[in-house]
Amino acid sequence: MSINALIQELEKEGAVTRRLLERVPSDKLAWVPHAKSMHLGRLAMHVATIPGRLSQWVLTDEFHFAPNPTPEPKSADEIVAAHDASIAEAKKNLTTVGDAGLPTMWTGKREGKTLMSMPKGALVRSLVLNHWFHHRGQLSVYLRLLDVPVPSIYGPSADENPFA
Repeated sequence: MSINALIQELEKEGAVTRRLLERVPSDKLAWVPHAKSMHLGRLAMHVATIPGRLSQWVLTDEFHFAPNPTPEPKSADEIVAAHDASIAEAKKNLTTVGDAGLPTMWTGKREGKTLMSMPKGALVRSLVLNHWFHHRGQLSVYLRLLDVPVPSIYGPSADENPFA
């Protein structure tokens, strides 16, 4: 794994994510599919900001988790702008840690208790990227439930076929 490969993946996945975020309807930001689920706006903002927020963790050897709720967006344009800034921030953070920093250890703690410890390369893969993809998948389901056309992500969707 190299920083250049991770940045290339971030850029590719960022473009796909942006297409999904562009389809979030501003008039449905308060919509929620279930009482235990996040509102559409908060989920979309979470998806938009994961790369920048979580990639900051690679700049330290230890992170202390504390409540840091995702802000409620006022519009879909705000979400897309946050995504663009987040991708730029993540690229900067990954470039800063560099290839030499990927094998160094990182620890996440809460109230003095170690919750997880892993090499920074694994942090990028599991928490920055895979966590991001997980929530992006949730967002695509939200859009489907709202009958918003879902873009192609890794192949054709019911609404878009890049191979046709």
